[in-house]
Amino acid sequence: MERLTTEEISRAVKLALEEDVGPGDVTTLVTVPDAALATAIMRAREPLVVSGIELAEKAFDALSPKLNIHVSAKDGQRLDAGDAILKVSGPARPILTAERVALNFIQRLSGVATLTAQFVHAIRGTQAQILDTRKTTPGWRRFEKYAVACGGGTNHRFGLHDMVLIKDNHLAALKSESPNPIAAAVQRARAQYPRLKLEVETDTLEQVDQALAAGADLILLDNMRPEQLREAVRRCAGRAKTEASGGVNLNTVRAIAESGVDFISVGALTHSARAVDIGLDFEP
Repeated sequence: MERLTTEEISRAVKLALEEDVGPGDVTTLVTVPDAALATAIMRAREPLVVSGIELAEKAFDALSPKLNIHVSAKDGQRLDAGDAILKVSGPARPILTAERVALNFIQRLSGVATLTAQFVHAIRGTQAQILDTRKTTPGWRRFEKYAVACGGGTNHRFGLHDMVLIKDNHLAALKSESPNPIAAAVQRARAQYPRLKLEVETDTLEQVDQALAAGADLILLDNMRPEQLREAVRRCAGRAKTEASGGVNLNTVRAIAESGVDFISVGALTHSARAVDIGLDFEP
């Protein structure tokens, strides 16, 4: 995953500030004098892998060019509780107004990176890689997939446009095709998009054989038991990459990886990661 661009960061922060601030931060405006100065430090309050620092930094910078921001960590870095992420000083009003937007970005994305790192750690020593999915927050996919990469995961396709992935519902719509739905779907996809990687979702070993015969680049092994995964890997014998999916959690991922699959896709990385605890505290 490429680094986030300045344009992407600015656009996302602008929308978030518009949503949160609206016509004005009424509490800060009526309670804090315009001339008031402050210094605040953003710290990890639990062990985590950080992601989204530039978005948090931009939230402050967008509200006042007079703020001095010092970043003391970097995306992808493991932090302990108490470690500083950034320090911001200057006019108090913009610090107070940007605080929640900055924290929302970095807490959410660091949560994704931290969970991803846990899965990556759980399969260390195997050949498998942890993949993300399209089960992302609408409008945040670019950021959440970036956070997966910060946590040591590998990005799967970004959207419906950059890879052919023939899933069970596609095959159900082709149930009457011959010689079989997989062969028919692969043939059509190759004819229309010969340069795109092509993956086929399979539920049975028979479908694995059909996908191999059709020439799939990758075979998705959906909800298969470890012994089925091992047999599917044996049948593929390097002719196609294998991806395990379904029933993957931190308790099961090691056994899945030890079956010999190349990839393990984990929807939970983005749809179930909790926001980690990061705080912004004003210095006395």
